Amino acid sequence: MAQLRNPPGGRDARIMLGALFLDRTGSGLWAASSVLYFTFVAHLHAQTIGLLLGVAGVAGIVGSPLAGRLAGRLPLRSLLIGCHLLRLVTLGLVLVCTGFDALLPVVAATYLGDRAAKTLEMLFATRAAGEQRSTYQALSRTAANAGTAIGAGIAAAGLAVGTEAAYRALILGDALSFLAAAVLVWQIREPRDSGSSITRAVSGVTSAARTNNAVADGSTRAANPWRDRGYLQFVLLDIPMNLDDSILNVGMPLWLVNRTSAPHALVPAFLIINTVLVVVLQLRVSARAEGPRRAARAVILYGALLFACCIALASAAAGGGAGVTTVVLLAAALLVTMAELMRSVSSWELAVSLAPREAGARASYLGVAGMSQSVQKSAGPPLLTSVVMAAGPAGWVVLGTVVAGLSIVQQTACLRRLKAFTPPAAAATAVATATQGVAADHTATQSLQV
Repeated sequence: MAQLRNPPGGRDARIMLGALFLDRTGSGLWAASSVLYFTFVAHLHAQTIGLLLGVAGVAGIVGSPLAGRLAGRLPLRSLLIGCHLLRLVTLGLVLVCTGFDALLPVVAATYLGDRAAKTLEMLFATRAAGEQRSTYQALSRTAANAGTAIGAGIAAAGLAVGTEAAYRALILGDALSFLAAAVLVWQIREPRDSGSSITRAVSGVTSAARTNNAVADGSTRAANPWRDRGYLQFVLLDIPMNLDDSILNVGMPLWLVNRTSAPHALVPAFLIINTVLVVVLQLRVSARAEGPRRAARAVILYGALLFACCIALASAAAGGGAGVTTVVLLAAALLVTMAELMRSVSSWELAVSLAPREAGARASYLGVAGMSQSVQKSAGPPLLTSVVMAAGPAGWVVLGTVVAGLSIVQQTACLRRLKAFTPPAAAATAVATATQGVAADHTATQSLQV
């Protein structure tokens, strides 16, 4: 709580954490109720819902790099407010649209704003928190998941009522959360990119480091993420390292409804378990996995935990009564949550650490890195509904095995790039000296402001 009151980045970071809390409270409403809303209010079948979310997710793929590119030219604060207001409008339209054709463009625009907003929030953290970005990221996930837990709890009450009006009220609550978040973001100041100061300070001694970067990236133009083969490989392999999101929000609810005897009211419990555990454990997990090399090792744990989750889901369809099935599904929710904790450490830290520090380059790189989550949100739901769930329990076993294998490949590739990416001692010393100088300037500026 002390860290939440005084986070890295000061007043503006504290306000942003409040905006994240409100935003994710609405997201908890959406995550717990959207699949059932589309099922019982819009009257869509499971495969149609997977197709809707998957095709709409393609817009999210565009949102991440678009936000990164615009953030290098326009004020970050204004862009984030625009994303909140866009989602306010689109979710309002969800309430009046019926049928797949009408819902598709509306949900697609929602996904576009959602992914763009998350990329802008990541950029805010790198600018406002600087080298303390891991601490800020842990705090932001704590605040965000606390909001999601509250949203899921509210959704549980609405789902217990089970009427069409209750489902619509939950969607409206999500829309209003974006309005409240936009009001808070309006109160922050535009954050500075402190990384540019460090880059200018060490520009005279980093030529050897740039050579190492070029070797690691496979290109001499490391400032362009689309020409950086090493970074693109990381982003590509990071896609399956984000499947926990679709498993929790799409796969588990539909698997429960269609293939198990567990009660439907258990669906919000998945999110409540997930968000409460993230709130309690995120800071501790982040502290134990701080730094790029520890983050790379966390990738292996992600693969192992997701494999165990998939085995639990496969066994949930074997029968044994509603009580046994409920226990198994709750265990799967616990395992997928632990996998998410590993992913939140690895994906975030590696996306930043594997990107160059040149001024103007980091925003573009993080925009490209955000595509991994966007692609997963697009490909994940149809993969689960049309392939994994269609294959029955065996589909979950195969999925877990594939992800576990790819986690080994991802860790190996990241460690190799980090080794080649490390600057020589002279450049590292200059970076440390420059960082101290920037910190001293920042302290002096704060003293003058006081």
